[in-house]
Amino acid sequence: MGLIIWLVIGGVVGWLASIIMRTDGQQGIFLNIIVGIVGAAIGGFLLGRGDINDGAINITTILVSLLGAVILLAIVNLVRRGSVR
Repeated sequence: MGLIIWLVIGGVVGWLASIIMRTDGQQGIFLNIIVGIVGAAIGGFLLGRGDINDGAINITTILVSLLGAVILLAIVNLVRRGSVR
């Protein structure tokens, strides 16, 4: 059951980050999940706080994961287009 919750929260976080970075039309559900999970790891590493990968899901972990996902998409946009946008 934990894996399903992890995938759903990762998908929602990735989707919100793609809306913030205006890349929503370029990604599908699979990439949203990947961005959410990898972004959570990046946010947890940079901030030294818990993220959705740690197991506890609350507003702080979701915000840390969202920040990491936005950073991940900014880096991807920078590499792809040469601008963060």
